[in-house]
Amino acid sequence: MVNFGVIGTNWITDRFLEAGFMLDDFQLNAVYSRTEQKAKDFARKYDVENTYTDLDQFAQSDMVDAVYIASPTALHAEQAITCMKHGKHVFIEKPMASNEKEVSRMIQTAKEANVLLMEGMKTTFVPNFHVLKDTLDTIAPVRRVVANFCQYSSRYDRYKQGEVLNAFKPELSNGSMMDLGIYTVYPVVSLFGEPARVQAQAYMLESGVDGQGTISATYPNLNADLLFSKITNSEMPSEIQGENGSIVIEKFSDMVGLTLVTKDGTRRSLDVEQKENTMFYEAEHFVKCIKEGQTESNINSHERSLYAMRVLDRARADIGLVFPADQTNE
Repeated sequence: MVNFGVIGTNWITDRFLEAGFMLDDFQLNAVYSRTEQKAKDFARKYDVENTYTDLDQFAQSDMVDAVYIASPTALHAEQAITCMKHGKHVFIEKPMASNEKEVSRMIQTAKEANVLLMEGMKTTFVPNFHVLKDTLDTIAPVRRVVANFCQYSSRYDRYKQGEVLNAFKPELSNGSMMDLGIYTVYPVVSLFGEPARVQAQAYMLESGVDGQGTISATYPNLNADLLFSKITNSEMPSEIQGENGSIVIEKFSDMVGLTLVTKDGTRRSLDVEQKENTMFYEAEHFVKCIKEGQTESNINSHERSLYAMRVLDRARADIGLVFPADQTNE
């Protein structure tokens, strides 16, 4: 069994645990929260006795082999580094951290501690993403990518009423680019590498973060337009365009609804069967890496996390979005 502890008690942690419990070798043993009552309430749902409000005590627990971190982004680096220094493997929700400097520190700590560190970007693990990669040669050469993830946040209604929740706080390194834009950035750098040039535009909220935006990533032979928003919905699919056809993707974050359209107009579905909880595949991979003694994923590698974070850093610089974490890491 791989014994997990979790940091963060929100819905995404529930979703991850649901995926983890589909595995035969996954066990939840501990819950950490900065608030004692939240830790106990969350642990009670899963019949877990071990709760912590002290991060060092949690990281030192011999009940935990690996840690799932789903706290606000601004806390990722400190929490991950503390856990890794005590020999814990770390699975950390996207985006991995606030900026490239933090990611570099985390990777260095993982190497020194000889533990597994992996960013939890589910899209690159689902079966349809592998189908997509295998089909790119059919439409090659690829010339354009349009990746779209615009999802109206229920928290935005409360924001407009004057209540600024975590999703719109710069001190937590949040905003639409970090929360949703990463779903467009990470798969693109996984497929095509780090872009040569990054430009960005955004609609900024008074709280200090972006409500929506666009990143233009330029490669030597293709252009990628990445759209994201927490203040609008979109029914527009994503698309990878090549000189010999295109692949249309209805939902980019889960890689659902893939259609190959060849140059002559012929359409063919590429979808294969996927579990409804698409976090299953990343949880399965993470546990497998631990059991095989691997300290880096060959899918969500350290290099790809650095590529994605550099794109986000360059895009934020272009729109003037600075987090407190950027200044503390200087």
